[in-house]
Amino acid sequence: MIRLSTSCTACFIFISLIVATVSAAEQKRTSSDLFQNRCRGCHAADQDRVGPRLRGVFGRAAGVIHTFQYSEALKSSHLVWDAATLDKWLQDPDSVVPDSDMSFRLESQAERTAIIEYLKGLTAH
Repeated sequence: MIRLSTSCTACFIFISLIVATVSAAEQKRTSSDLFQNRCRGCHAADQDRVGPRLRGVFGRAAGVIHTFQYSEALKSSHLVWDAATLDKWLQDPDSVVPDSDMSFRLESQAERTAIIEYLKGLTAH
């Protein structure tokens, strides 16, 4: 049995905390990078582009940003964007709302999860 001194134990805990902090920062960077690479062509956080602005999207009803022209199908969908609806939407928008205007699909579950986490962090002002 190996016995660690108190100072070794403290060092181990300190290093573990650093690794956890770096991992959280890396995950946030990766989520942001994925958003930039996968979504930024059509979306921004604070302005409408080809797609609507996404700040505050998590928990918001679909099709309600008044400055964006949504499809009639999406406006009348009665969806609320949460993790489950966003996951399905990002995987196959037509399976969630047929005749919507979004044609992008994201097959990777890991990428969808990371982007959804990023969107959760885009809280409304």
